[in-house]
Amino acid sequence: MAIEVFSRVEQKYLITENQFKALKPLIEQNMDADIYNKDGQTYPIFNIYFDTPSNELIIRSLEKPVYKEKLRLRSYGKAGREDTVYFEIKKKFDGIVYKRRTPMTYREAEAFMNARTEPVNTELNRQVFNEIKDLMERYELTPKVMISYDRFAFFGKNDSDFRLTLDKNIFTRREELDFDSAPHGKSLLNEGEWLMEAKGTNSFPLWFVHFLSQNKINQNSFSKYGNEFLKYNK
Repeated sequence: MAIEVFSRVEQKYLITENQFKALKPLIEQNMDADIYNKDGQTYPIFNIYFDTPSNELIIRSLEKPVYKEKLRLRSYGKAGREDTVYFEIKKKFDGIVYKRRTPMTYREAEAFMNARTEPVNTELNRQVFNEIKDLMERYELTPKVMISYDRFAFFGKNDSDFRLTLDKNIFTRREELDFDSAPHGKSLLNEGEWLMEAKGTNSFPLWFVHFLSQNKINQNSFSKYGNEFLKYNK
């Protein structure tokens, strides 16, 4: 079963295709691929983000408060009605990210989104689900935007807590908010650009820090939902 509750430090970077190519041999030497990266290929991720009618959550997030939270529904690729999807609460407090999530079928997720019908499956993390339900009721949240992308994900060979993800083809749309369609919409990245995220519970390994320094790559506060809102909806 997927990890349902965890906390970590996350740092984001925008890198070029050439920087990605320079990073690949270091990744092969120091990291193992995620189980979703089959045959060295990226895998698709679909996220439906929730917000209030006045976009209260994303507006507050863009103000960079000490504490902020987001709610999303995630699928690893297109989903049939009985496929597993994940409701996730992502909170950030004082630079530390806390993510809590619970699985359910896509059919159960739709019933909960549309009619607040509670799932009855045994895989449900009831504590996390109650927190999600409280958040939706407190803010009157509804689905607002779909963000999809292709991802490489890796875990450190010597430190499994160190995780590196690289996303490209980040598309966003505010219609067809479902997991039935192939990725499409407006692009959030420039041609040949990758969004890289380094995630860990402690400091990052030296080989990665040296790579950032040698290639003059600086930390970036890029937020997929935040950039979607600023770029297309202000």
